[in-house]
Parts: sequence; C-alpha cells; structure tokens
Amino acid sequence: MSDTSSPAVPTAFAAASAAVREALSRDDLAVTEIPAPGGLAPHALALAGDVVGASGRADAELGTGRFVLLYDESAPEAWGGVFRVVCFAQAPLETDLALDPFVADVAWSWLVDSLDAGGASRHSASGTATKVLSSGYGELAAQGDGAQLELRASWTPTSTDLAPHVAAWSELICTLAGLPPTVEGVTLLASRRVGRD
Repeated sequence: MSDTSSPAVPTAFAAASAAVREALSRDDLAVTEIPAPGGLAPHALALAGDVVGASGRADAELGTGRFVLLYDESAPEAWGGVFRVVCFAQAPLETDLALDPFVADVAWSWLVDSLDAGGASRHSASGTATKVLSSGYGELAAQGDGAQLELRASWTPTSTDLAPHVAAWSELICTLAGLPPTVEGVTLLASRRVGRD
C-alpha cells in the first residue's frame, strides 16, 4: 500500500486517494482500507467491503467486494490514462436466478447504472460477470445446492474525484446481495432474496 504522506507520492494520486478514503458508502456495507495488491502499478490503494448482517456485524458470506485504485504516470496504453479502477463484487444468489440467462447482463447493468447515476466519469470499461452453481455431496450433502454471482470490472476514471466510483462499487455489492438499491433507475431481480436474517 502506498503512503500518501511521502513526498514521492504524485499529487494526483494523493488527491485521488484522499477522495477514495473520504467517499461515503452505504450504511449496510462495512468498508475498510486493506493492503493493495503489489505489482499492478507503481501506486495503489485498496478497499474491502462486506455486507452488514442483521446482527450489525460485517459478513462476507452475505456479499463482499474489493475496490482498487491504480496509478501509473506512464499512462499504460491499455488504460488510456494514468488511473485505473479495478473492482470485484460477489454475493450468494438463489439457484433459480442463477439459471436465468440474463442475470449476468443485469449485474453489469447495475454497475453501469450506479456509475452513471453518481456522475462517475470514466472510459475504457471492461469486465466479466460469472454465475457459479454448486451442489454438495458426501459430507457436504447437507449444504444442498447453492449459487453465487460475481462481477469483476475495471475502468479508467477521468478525474481525481473518485467518490462517485466508490459509491457505485458500494451500491453494486449491496444490490448483488439483494439489498434495495438506493440509486434511482436500478431495480432488484423480482425473486431476489435478502440474506441478512
């Protein structure tokens, strides 16, 4: 993790890092700063987010995600700029919803709609949405069938105001987890469960 108090830290990265750290996330998501993965860029900052359960404690089993801000003054060609956001969000899914061929498209639209609603200016977005179905056997037979929906995405922000980007990521995790969206124009899947009991 980069130390933004060091004089070697570029001003733009320091400003963007401050915006990330000061960004507001949803109350039903516990967000903490974590060590950034090494080797991706000269400067990086990372956040982890876990959905808060009915007990009031964060529970990654209900929904989890990571937000990583990368900065490289050389402006890698693939990024199209000096910044790159990489994010991940995952939550359990009802098995009947996992069979829906459009559920991955819906997950991507939740991210795009949340970014647009918050005015998160960006370009060069890319990502994958993955549905995972599982069945328990033997000693795990009692677990039965299960499913998860996972979204991995990256994009290039066009300013150091990263607060809307963090807010969109926060919204994505909570929406994947089945919590009511707070962004206008984003809706839940009809039979999506909220696993916060």
